[in-house]
Parts: sequence; C-alpha cells; structure tokens
Amino acid sequence: MARRRQLYEGKAKILFEGPEPGTLVQYFKDDASAANGAKKGIITGKGVLNNRISEYLMTRLSDIGIPTHFIRRLNMREQLIREVEIIPLELVVRNVAAGSLSTRLGIQEGQRLPRSIIEYYYKNDALQDPMVSEEHITCFGWASTQDLDDMVQLALRVNDFLTGLFLGIGIVLVDLKLEFGRFYENEEVRIVLADEISPDNCRLWDSKTGEKMDKDRFRRDLGKVEEGYQEVARRLGILPEAGVRDLKGPELMQ
Repeated sequence: MARRRQLYEGKAKILFEGPEPGTLVQYFKDDASAANGAKKGIITGKGVLNNRISEYLMTRLSDIGIPTHFIRRLNMREQLIREVEIIPLELVVRNVAAGSLSTRLGIQEGQRLPRSIIEYYYKNDALQDPMVSEEHITCFGWASTQDLDDMVQLALRVNDFLTGLFLGIGIVLVDLKLEFGRFYENEEVRIVLADEISPDNCRLWDSKTGEKMDKDRFRRDLGKVEEGYQEVARRLGILPEAGVRDLKGPELMQ
C-alpha cells in the first residue's frame, strides 16, 4: 500500500495525508471505546462495516443536497475526504430518550420525545466532552452564531432524512452524534458534515423488538456486538459480498 504521513489518530480512525492538496485519507479501525475512553476493546470487522455504512449514508445525504467532506471510498477500510477545519463541537440530535438523557433527566429509556432536540458538547477528551450551551460556544469562539444556525439546520435535515431511511428498513433512529467542519474554497467558507455516520455514533433499535444494533451493545456488555453492526449493513443492502474481512493498514512514513 502507499506510504503516507499520519496526521492524526483518534479512538476509531486515523487520518493520513491525502494524494492531492486539500484531501485526507480516513482509515477506520476496529478499536472501540466507551465512557470517554475508560472502557476499551476491539470489535472485529467494525472498521470495514463503518466504512461501508458511512459511505452509503454520506452519499445518500449528498444526493439530497447536504454538503459533506466525503469524496469516495478507496478500499475496505479507507475513504478519501476533503480536508476541513473541524469545529470542536458535537451536535447530538435526540428523538427517543436513551443514554445520558435518561440518566440526567430521569426519563425512562425508550420514551419518544415530543420533538427532536439538539444538545451541544465541547470536543475535549481531557474534559470528557462536557455539555455546553450556545452562550459558551459563542463566548469562547468555538463557532459563530451563523455557524451554529447552519449546523442546526443541517443536523435537523440529516436527522429527518435518516429517520425515514432507517424506518424503511425496520430500524428506529434513537439519536445520532454529528460533527461539522469549515471547508474553504475560492475564498468562501462552507459548513459541511464531517467525521462519519455509523453504529458508532448513532443509536439504532429494531423497530419491532427494540433490540440494539449499535455501540451500546459494547458499552453495556450485551454481547453479539459484531452481529449488530452487520445487521445494520445487511438491512441497508451493503454487507460486503465476501463478508467482513480484515485489511492491512497503510504503511507510515518515518
């Protein structure tokens, strides 16, 4: 494989220098973490599945006019993306009470919310990604009011589209975490969807049984974690024909 310079390594992905200026190669790992890194493990084949699932969903979103950093999938574990300036925020869109929302507010898990709500979290591992308000965001310059408006509008569109898409294959989109970046082109700045969309950052439940098909299976030691991810890919019609198989990562430049 091509020798590339590693630029960044996160919990689930590695970013490498891309083949052309303004591009990056995003490599999906099998590593899994929960509780802000306190729990770690390996989900065999997760990187392959998340690469395919994210490619499919990003492409479908692009088809309806959602700007994304995704360009194309390169192989089983890598995709080519546009280089963007990541905004240090996570927007969590919630449709059904689950996870920290249930814990913080004492709402029974599984209760459908009167309407979708958006929460902001500051991306900072050392601080365990604290929840923040619009006042914090604009005061500390993480994003402008216009940036936030753009991100919220895009997040709601993404949520509406994916809610319908998943419902059509018997899956409830409980919530999802989205990240955005600033894309600079011809002296213009656009807010675009970045990172990934996969069972790593979405809660996905079977619409009939309520069975979890996402990273909560790992977080809560429910077992059959790989099978949950595979079922999502199978219902989307994108499970690799040869099944999930491993792929050696790119060599690094010294």
